[in-house]
Amino acid sequence: MTTLSLARPLQLLLALSVILSACSSAGNTETVATQTPELVEQQDTKQLLLVGTYTRKEGHVDGKADGIYLYEFDLETGSLTHLSTSPPIVNPSYLTIHPTNDWVYAVSETGGEGPKEFGSVQAFRLNREAQQLSAINAVSSEGKYPCYISTDPSGRFAMVANYGGGISLLPIESDGSLQEATVSIQHQGKGPTPRQESSHAHMIVPGPREHFIYAVDLGTDKIYTYTLDALREQLTATGETATLEPGSGPRHLSFHPVNDWAYVVNELSGTITAFKVDSVSGALENFQTISTIPEGISGQAGCADIHIHPSGQFLYASNRGDMNNIAMYEINQSSGVLRLMGHQPTFGLTPRNFVIHPNGEFLLVANQDSGNVVTFRIDQNTGLLQETGINTEIPTPVCLKFVE
Repeated sequence: MTTLSLARPLQLLLALSVILSACSSAGNTETVATQTPELVEQQDTKQLLLVGTYTRKEGHVDGKADGIYLYEFDLETGSLTHLSTSPPIVNPSYLTIHPTNDWVYAVSETGGEGPKEFGSVQAFRLNREAQQLSAINAVSSEGKYPCYISTDPSGRFAMVANYGGGISLLPIESDGSLQEATVSIQHQGKGPTPRQESSHAHMIVPGPREHFIYAVDLGTDKIYTYTLDALREQLTATGETATLEPGSGPRHLSFHPVNDWAYVVNELSGTITAFKVDSVSGALENFQTISTIPEGISGQAGCADIHIHPSGQFLYASNRGDMNNIAMYEINQSSGVLRLMGHQPTFGLTPRNFVIHPNGEFLLVANQDSGNVVTFRIDQNTGLLQETGINTEIPTPVCLKFVE
């Protein structure tokens, strides 16, 4: 009887153990099932890429495109697939995407001989599901040949650089449409080379301290610093103007993602100038100038674009002219000093613009005159570009923007 009385509780305990084990397994199965959709969503391998272009023949380019092209970028292979083309727009040579990703703004790089024959800026609505752009409105850029556009971090203003000289500020309405410019500033001065007969603003962009705005002027060899007053819808010069070596022709500027450093690519001299950014005044203090041209090689660099890897460890700049390559640099993380690592041919002519994917794994180059976009992988350890063999034919591509 003693044996029987002990066996029954033991059987009950064993049964209870099996039940608990089954419940635990069921619980684990349920947890895995609820996590699966999240994992699938994280593994999305497609992303939208916008391509700005030239659509007609100008003095410096034989434009052959139809407008702004939308492409699907494959994050696994680096390949591009055409999706759609924007409504008609002349020479959408530079684009910017609103911080909400709902709207796209494009310059229409045009101008004329008359004093008021200005270019324009076009607003588009971006339908990400339909993968299409639809026109909202267009306003004057208040200058000739607008060549660059950006928004302030709040998304309340579009800022335009006009190659004809000077900059403008355009408020953005709640529906994404653009208001007429509230600010139009004409830069004064010139440089020593034939390309510098007057002001040629080539970039306007917010700095790491959001209220500072920087305008890069190829014609005057200067970088102008402004403050943005959102309430009054005004830009005010701070008086802190960085002056480069005469004949440098500063074109584009890139800020380091972590440290207070800025790097400008100089189109005419074939150099990059590094600056320390004063966090209080916004002033730029020069601490290095380095060539973009391979040692022992002579020729025109025609520098165009400059970008820093998301890690902050590497910097890249494009050479056009006689070079048609990407100069690759390592950034010293203590001093900000650049070290040239080498040059990568772009497999095309006139690499006017390039873009680094936000994940830091790919770099895509827009070769203007050969009509192709070439995909490179970035070695995450060395920063060097690696060939993928992916070469996409696109008419006169000059601006690449990922939709994040």
